[in-house]
Amino acid sequence: MKKFNLIAMLAMVSVFIFSSCEEETAEPNNLVTIEGIPATAEIENLGTVGPVSATVTAQDGISSIVVTKDGDTFLEPEFTAEATTATFEFSYTATEADADQNIVFEFTATDADGDTESVTHVLSVGAAPQQLPNQVLSGLIEEDLTLTNDRIWELAGRVIVTAGNTLTIQPGTVIKGRPGDAAAASVLIIARGADIQANGTAEAPIVFTSTADEIRVGEFESSLDLTTQRGLWGGVLILGNAPISAEADEAQIEGIPTTVTEGLYGGDDAADNSGVFEYVSIRFTGAELGPGNELQGLTLGGVGSGTTINHVESINSSDDGVEIFGGTVNITNFIVWAQDDDGYDTDQGWSGTIDNFVYIGADEANGYAWDGDHGMELDGSEGDDGSANLVGKFINGSLRGLSSSDYADLRDGAKYDIQNTYFFDFAEGSDIEIDADDNDDDPRGSDNYANDITVFSGLEFNTTNVIGDIFVDKLDAAAAAAANDRTEAEFAAQITANGEKFVSNNSVVTEATVGADVSVLSWSYAAAQGQLDNF
Repeated sequence: MKKFNLIAMLAMVSVFIFSSCEEETAEPNNLVTIEGIPATAEIENLGTVGPVSATVTAQDGISSIVVTKDGDTFLEPEFTAEATTATFEFSYTATEADADQNIVFEFTATDADGDTESVTHVLSVGAAPQQLPNQVLSGLIEEDLTLTNDRIWELAGRVIVTAGNTLTIQPGTVIKGRPGDAAAASVLIIARGADIQANGTAEAPIVFTSTADEIRVGEFESSLDLTTQRGLWGGVLILGNAPISAEADEAQIEGIPTTVTEGLYGGDDAADNSGVFEYVSIRFTGAELGPGNELQGLTLGGVGSGTTINHVESINSSDDGVEIFGGTVNITNFIVWAQDDDGYDTDQGWSGTIDNFVYIGADEANGYAWDGDHGMELDGSEGDDGSANLVGKFINGSLRGLSSSDYADLRDGAKYDIQNTYFFDFAEGSDIEIDADDNDDDPRGSDNYANDITVFSGLEFNTTNVIGDIFVDKLDAAAAAAANDRTEAEFAAQITANGEKFVSNNSVVTEATVGADVSVLSWSYAAAQGQLDNF
């Protein structure tokens, strides 16, 4: 019996030893790993961490990858089904709410067997900089002044930079005009002999807007409704010493009382230099100075060719987008969007060039509270210039009209050269007119086109109209013959020849082959709002 018990015990020990050996030699469970994520990082306020490349490994196959931010799902990277490795990028840009906070990101990976691995990343965000109080400007600026981009600057009434002084505006600066009409309208005037150095950049444009706009330091997006708001402050005026064709060699800029001598413009220096105005967004302008008299987004009076105006947009003006009174200034890369009157308005023998320009109309059918007027209203000289040399030039433009009533209106003996420009989405029946401000017996505009002083070439119109119906010479042959020393037949023949010339040099198209290069305008607020997507 004892021998039997001994044998039984030996057998049990053998089973135990065998079983233990089996457990010791079993395959170990495969682990999940996450690599590449640092435990901590620090960034400045509104800064960005990453991108950081993270790698998940799970020999049993990856089932899920989840990244949480302070407990809430932030990211679920994609990976190939049944993959054993996956790599993804992680980055995060801090918001204003993150200032002076520690943000906890949890990275969790699970395999097909339900095994998990978690890695924690703590991101420390710097404190927001102290907001400086708004600085208010008013009256005369009689010394050099720099507007810095670390605070908001307010215009209270007329702010005039006087002759001999320079106003410098840093990239990214925000300037706001206070509300007010008539003499209380807030405007920035760069007087003759003064200098502006508004050197914005594509990354940090300068913004002129209204005090009703809640835009803050370092921001570019306005808080105001673009379909309802306009005319909330005055605008920007730059005045120079270049020649103008008016009743005298100098004139008072419209909207500024004659008692304000800094409102004079014009002179004899065609190469006059008023400074640099570059990468600037002007919004919600056009406060009323009197019945039917509003300011523009940008007004230029007697500005010379030495001045640089490049990459500027005028948005939601109650009057014109830009108006130019004489001078020789050249403009490149300009946008007018949603003005209430005319897009580009020129007068008094302006003889510069606008190259690479965009016009975007506004109309109630597209949600605006107003309808725009002409894409271009181009007036002739007010004085007796006696010269064919005062010709304004527009090249490489794209104009989207919406409700605009005319492509362009050339009035009062206007002399313009318009080339390689595309017009689309204008109201049916829109036209290019040569007229004399309803004086149908004045042949100057018709003569200028007949004599190749005014030029229309390479214009393309996306319309159901035929090309012959787009051009209108509004001269009345009989009335012109009665008022001038030529026969009715001569005028009638000229009107017919002008129409034929227009047809031969321009075309109706379904796709543009000319127009503006909008790729260089991606910095603009118009681009940010999707307004250039159809160009």
